[in-house]
Amino acid sequence: MLDVAKRLLIPSKRSDVPPFIVMDVMAAAAQREAEGAHIIHMEVGQPAAPAPATARQAAAAALAVGRLGYTEALGMPSLRARIARHYGETYGFDLDPARVVVTTGSSGGFILAFLAMFEPGDRVALANPGYPPYRHILTALGCEPVLIETDPETRWALSPERLIAAHRQKPLKGVMVASPANPTGTMMDAASLKALIDTAEAEGIRVISDEIYHGLDYAFRAETAVKLSPSTVVINSFSKYFCMTGWRIGWLVAPEPLVRPIERLQQNLAISVPTIAQIAAEAAFDGREEMEAVKHGYEENRRILTEGLPKAGLDKFLPVDGAFYLYANIARFSDDSLDFAKRMLNEAGVAATPGIDFDPIDGRHYLRFCYAGSAQEMHEAVRRIGSWLKR
Repeated sequence: MLDVAKRLLIPSKRSDVPPFIVMDVMAAAAQREAEGAHIIHMEVGQPAAPAPATARQAAAAALAVGRLGYTEALGMPSLRARIARHYGETYGFDLDPARVVVTTGSSGGFILAFLAMFEPGDRVALANPGYPPYRHILTALGCEPVLIETDPETRWALSPERLIAAHRQKPLKGVMVASPANPTGTMMDAASLKALIDTAEAEGIRVISDEIYHGLDYAFRAETAVKLSPSTVVINSFSKYFCMTGWRIGWLVAPEPLVRPIERLQQNLAISVPTIAQIAAEAAFDGREEMEAVKHGYEENRRILTEGLPKAGLDKFLPVDGAFYLYANIARFSDDSLDFAKRMLNEAGVAATPGIDFDPIDGRHYLRFCYAGSAQEMHEAVRRIGSWLKR
């Protein structure tokens, strides 16, 4: 009987995905704080600022009314219309609200998109380094993530040539692109993004564009893939620009033939996205002035790090184009980014994410710093890191 019980408790193979290491770092940092240490948090990609006042006020008003029921599986019609309007205001593109699907953060969008677009065994290309849940979710769904190396030659972005090379080696069914990217903060200009999309679609490779960091662009303006191809699926979220990580609210824009399949999946997997978060998200668009002020703070933090870290000893990092990340090379100090991150947390009181979370090939030589905190914290982080490295 005991052997039978043990077999019943064996987890599925699809659940055997690696941990999201940044969450482990966050837990270790919290433990150090519980022990009395003052930690500067640069590990989690999370804004320090709250959601815009307009969003919080709308949520409070909705709670005061009392009942919050289900919404339509695709999302509240008014929110979908407001998201569509955003594409006209921001990109000059007239988007049909019928193509908009409200999701539980971008994470829910990835699951819906992958399920609607791919079959088990399908190969999907990803930039390396890249956001780890892309490959972990694909693996859990029975797909095969295919990592394509990026480097200075491609300005740390997927290139049409390398995509085609991977496709010729063994056919790809999809490609995931992100600009601004996590963990690098690098961006693709409109021409480069269009060239990649055109190349992929000519080969029958479906494209998903993660645009969660749109609005947080400094080097040049981000372009949406919605404007470049009617066949691309775009995923976005209120988490980053609108500072609404804990509200778990995002959206995707799908080609018309995929909307109903995605709706059926949403009906069964989630019924609907939390109503209170949808109400707050719709009102968040009226808080753009507040969010632009937060963005200016990120720009100042970016300046502090790009000027200060080289003086502290970390003088090699990727182009800091957008988002709120700086991806630094630590090879002159260590070939073990996990150990380096642990020592920096314990000895300098600065939490950052080891590159192995984002790049299983060369991530041992990199750290990701999130600069979504205060300018005071950025100055202090530079000071602490410099003192620690010079010991």
